[in-house]
Amino acid sequence: SRMIDVQTKMAGRALELLCLPEGQPCYLLDIGCGSGLSGDYLSDEGHYWVGIDISPAMLDAALDRETEGDLLLGDMGQGIPFKPGTFDGCISISAVQWLCNANKKSDIPAKRLYCFFSSLYSVLVRGARAILQLYPENSEQLELITTQATKAGFTGGVVVDYPNSAKAKKFYLCLFSGPSTFLPKGLNENQDGEEARESTFINE
Repeated sequence: SRMIDVQTKMAGRALELLCLPEGQPCYLLDIGCGSGLSGDYLSDEGHYWVGIDISPAMLDAALDRETEGDLLLGDMGQGIPFKPGTFDGCISISAVQWLCNANKKSDIPAKRLYCFFSSLYSVLVRGARAILQLYPENSEQLELITTQATKAGFTGGVVVDYPNSAKAKKFYLCLFSGPSTFLPKGLNENQDGEEARESTFINE
């Protein structure tokens, strides 16, 4: 139940960072949807969603839970198979860092990341956002991910919530598929004290 709570909180924060129009149901993509916990949160907030995951067992669990979204078995590293401009936004909780691993000889992380980000860029409505919560192993991994996102056309950056806490610290990659807007501020325990740290990347 603690895992459900953590997952739901992160889905809530990702949805907040998406900055969707208020009171308007949107069509969202949940990448690495697992058993549909984040999707349940999206449904509760009045949105429609499609989840994609590489694990048949996780998707079976989502079906058993009678989650409301549509589910798709797929590997995000091989691209997102939808028509251009299908989704109003995208969230992903704890999934994208897996693309940095080469599970077989033919896996090239940079290529898989680029394939993922370029297809994600395509399936989003222009001006939509993708909020990808991730656990990067180190700064090199984060740089590899953000470089491929930029190459694919995204602007944006990384929002770090609770940067000074070992347990509560969370990374959210906030990507904009259109004109860059302001990067949201990271959350901090002492909101009036130290400024939250962020890194930004731009197309130049």
